[in-house]
Formats: sequence, C-alpha cells, structure tokens
Amino acid sequence: MPKEYIVRLVMDRNHKSVMVIRRKQVVGGITYRPYVSQKFGEIAFCAITADEQVKGYGTRLMNHLKQHARDVDGLTHFLTYADNNAVGYFIKQGFTKEIHLEKERWHGYIKDYDGGILMECKMDPKLPYTDLSSMIRDQRLALDAKIRKLSNCQEVHNPEKVFGFDQKNEAGFPKRKVKVEDIPGLREAGWTPDQYGHSRFSRIFSASADGATNQKSLTAFMRTLLKSMHDHVDAWPFKEPVDRRDVPDYYDIIKDPVDLKTMSKRVESDQYYVTLEMFMADVKRMFTNARTYNSPDTIYFKCATRLESYFDTKVQAVTQPGTKVQK
Repeated sequence: MPKEYIVRLVMDRNHKSVMVIRRKQVVGGITYRPYVSQKFGEIAFCAITADEQVKGYGTRLMNHLKQHARDVDGLTHFLTYADNNAVGYFIKQGFTKEIHLEKERWHGYIKDYDGGILMECKMDPKLPYTDLSSMIRDQRLALDAKIRKLSNCQEVHNPEKVFGFDQKNEAGFPKRKVKVEDIPGLREAGWTPDQYGHSRFSRIFSASADGATNQKSLTAFMRTLLKSMHDHVDAWPFKEPVDRRDVPDYYDIIKDPVDLKTMSKRVESDQYYVTLEMFMADVKRMFTNARTYNSPDTIYFKCATRLESYFDTKVQAVTQPGTKVQK
C-alpha cells in the first residue's frame, strides 16, 4: 500500500487503531472501522514491522483487538479483505474464507478490493482473549498433573550413563554388552521380549522360527545390499568416514555420521542390526547427511540422490509381497 493511502486509513475519524508499542517504538498495529449498528468491524490495515515478525506480536495484537471490539464496541464479527501473503496469518487468528455473517448486515458497508480474499472471524462471547496464554498454561499444568497420577511417563532414564553407551568403538558398538530387557524403563513402557527384532519385513526372510537362522538371512541380505551400493559408480563419496582434516567443520554440522565402511562393520557383527528397518535407517541417514552438508549443485549431493534411488530399487525388488530370502 502507498504511504499516503495508509495515512488516510489510520487517520480516518471513523477508524480506530490498536498498536503494540515497545520502548516507545511502534512494533505493529491494526486499524479497523466498527459498524456498531451492524455489530461487525472491517479490518482496513494490519502490519508488524519486518524485523519483529514471527515473535507473537501479531497474535497478541489480534487478541487485544478482539477483546476491545467485543467488550467496548459490542461487535460480534470481523471482516477483512486479505491478500495472498496475509491469508495464512488471518487463518491462524481464527478467520475463515467461508462467510457466515448474514449478507444484509455487511453488504454495501465494506468496500470490495480487487485481488483480495474476503475473510471472516466470529468472536466468542465469553473467551478471555487477552488472557489466553495464561489460561492455556494453567490448563496444561492441570493436565500434566492428572497424567502424572495415572502414568510414570515423566520419569526419564538415561541408558548412556547407566550402561556406558556413550563409550563406543568406531563402528558405534557400546563397549559393554547389555540385555535389551535390562534397559531401565523399557518394560514399564509396555515392551515384552517377544517384540525384540520385530520387523514388518520378517516375512521375506527364512520361514523358520529360529531367531539365529533369521538373523543369518538378514545379515546375508544386508551384505548383498551393501556390496551392490559399494560397487555402484556413485558410491565413492560414501565408502569411508569423512576425514576431519579434509572437511574441518563436517562433524560440527553432522552429529550422527555414517558411511558404507561403518555399516559393513555393523552388519558383520551380527548384533547391531536386528531388523532391516535399523539398517535402512542408517542408509537413509547417510544420504540425508550428504544432502544436509552439501548444496544441491555439488557432485556429493547428486551422488547421494542417484545412489539412494538405486538402493530403493534394490530393496523394493526383494520386499515385494510373496518374495522370500533364504539363508
């Protein structure tokens, strides 16, 4: 909007304005025209200064406006024409594109704007708009207190300290072996021993109920997938861990690194990947790491995308219904 037009809106004697002021500076404001006889208001102008946006000022501003317009002006609805950039904000403030206010109450009172989307907000007659945040906070505290009486979900265990999981070798294995059922909090969360190693891909491996046999089939399958990726023309960036000397800031950005060599050690251990999902999660993480650190125009980003597509094709070929992988 041109500045002259904004001045006319704000200074119009038929308009009222609500402003957020911080340290004697105007952060944002809303100008509206109350049609008291029709019990609705038209929002003519709404803005938050650019460097103060996405900080909650817009919501606080709208809540104060609603409470004032309802309690002082006696309004029940707001209408406004929003451009495409403002529609999202107004939706968050309770506005809709469906107009339920009787047309005879507003038609002929507000001006049509080309390119604008007419939106409506119906104000709740009892809701304390200016006290919403504290009300929601009190509700959350009451709900948390109720949950604590029925559940122990607020108890947080730290297996890393209990079992030394923070001390791992280069392949990511804890230096101390721990039984799954001994991890604190697991049984309390509803875990049972029969869930260990459960996978939605179990059907593609050996039909035997012998866990050791199934694990061997899984290991053989993962070994095949790793070799296929290792031999692929786009695998060269992923064959070894990233050398910190070559890329000094890599481990500052990538907190959970993984590569084909590390995954191979985990596969050969017969202990790290007890489900195919765990293996696939590491593979996907390897590609995600590459795309997180490197920009789309780099060879590393492109290699990750092509190798991931190849990996997905290999997995899908074997995980189709009716397919089994024998030892």
